Amino acid sequence: MWTTIIVGVYIVLTLVIVISIILHGAKPTKSLAWLLAIFAIPVGGIFLYLLFGRNRRKNKLIQLKKDLFNKLPKPNLEQVSTFNGRYRKLMTHCYKTSHFPPTSNNELHLLKDGRTTFEAIFYALENAKVQIHIQYYIFEDGELATKLFKLFKKKIEEGVVIRLIYDGIGSFSLSKKYLNQLVEIGVEVYSFLPFKFGRYFSSLNFRNHRKIIVVDSEVAFTGGINISDKYLKGQIGLGKWHDMHLMLEGPSVNHLDQVFMTDWYLVSTVVLQPLQNIETEVLTISDELVQIVAGGPDDDFPVLEQTYFSMINMAKKYIYITNPYIIPGQSLIRALQTAALSGVDVRLLVSENADNKVVSWAVHSYFELFLKSGIKIYLFPDGFLHSKIMVSDDAISSIGTANLDDRSFEQNYEVNAIMYHKEFAKLLKEDFLQDCIGSNELRYDEFIQRSWGKKLKEGFGKVLSPLF
Repeated sequence: MWTTIIVGVYIVLTLVIVISIILHGAKPTKSLAWLLAIFAIPVGGIFLYLLFGRNRRKNKLIQLKKDLFNKLPKPNLEQVSTFNGRYRKLMTHCYKTSHFPPTSNNELHLLKDGRTTFEAIFYALENAKVQIHIQYYIFEDGELATKLFKLFKKKIEEGVVIRLIYDGIGSFSLSKKYLNQLVEIGVEVYSFLPFKFGRYFSSLNFRNHRKIIVVDSEVAFTGGINISDKYLKGQIGLGKWHDMHLMLEGPSVNHLDQVFMTDWYLVSTVVLQPLQNIETEVLTISDELVQIVAGGPDDDFPVLEQTYFSMINMAKKYIYITNPYIIPGQSLIRALQTAALSGVDVRLLVSENADNKVVSWAVHSYFELFLKSGIKIYLFPDGFLHSKIMVSDDAISSIGTANLDDRSFEQNYEVNAIMYHKEFAKLLKEDFLQDCIGSNELRYDEFIQRSWGKKLKEGFGKVLSPLF
């Protein structure tokens, strides 16, 4: 009897999931893959789908964001008419999807690697007068965390309000002792989608990958660097972590702060008021603009994938990309190939060493395709290269948290800064080319001679890539 009931429940659940995939599947290829998994792997296929497969853009598990958006001022689409120049269409797209206009009168500071970045961060935090907003995907115990705790205690004694968000899975190793100490001294702390058994299926695969610090709405930081000692000491077996971060001053700081405040509402249901009235910001026509672009799994469109796609398609001379996880979908593959075959100098800089072997196999599985179309690939040999950079034509660049993979585009909350800034683009280009000099360039004729064992690993990694 019980066997009949269990089988009946399983059949009903399978039918419900299959119908859901057919009705709401975002991509036909991915939908077909999940259907095959469900029928080929009894029970296990359903379990994997519940963990990794659901389309959150249709089933919005966080309705709070919609509630908050209804309380905030709506984008003024009339402002689109003020956008001009070569990248007007990209500015308009980012504004309509992420709701932040490009702003002028910003100061940009490029911060390379952990030591330089944390020196700038601690200096800014030391000078905080009113509030500190801090948000990280990975926040780990260690010397940095201890130093931050001491600084937080001092600033709270001075009357500074400190709010902290950490990702429930990315910062899973962060000790309860440390978190309790933060609460005891007065830090307002929330975990983003914490690991809870009752919410396991609905939250595990959707993470907040953003790294944001905003001090007094005057200075902000974002980029690829997390709160982890491996950025200072390196990691056993992998070496030093190399990464890029950005320090901003000016109107764009308010937009990064609004991204934080949106996430704060998601974790606390408290609406924070900005220190500065962002409605008074006026876009000055300028060749030096910054636009904050934030995206997540509960948005209607894959904002950051579309942003990268546009930047690649708009490149006329070159497009240089540094990223550790280049596992693109068909649209980005076609964009990169089309650019290279059209005479654009397309170069990819990827870490030779990997923090995850299977993910590395997936990344390498696209190399033959890229090399054949004329894309140049460089493997960075010194430690682990974690930067997420895109620069094109001495005119536009991007620094942020988004990788070139489905996880960043479909499942993570991410944020990038797009700089329509010639001098900054040149600075990033020079840094990229310098890193290429010390890297190993792959050659198509040599790469295709790799062993069948490596090809098999790459194929295995590609098949599993939707789960990463």
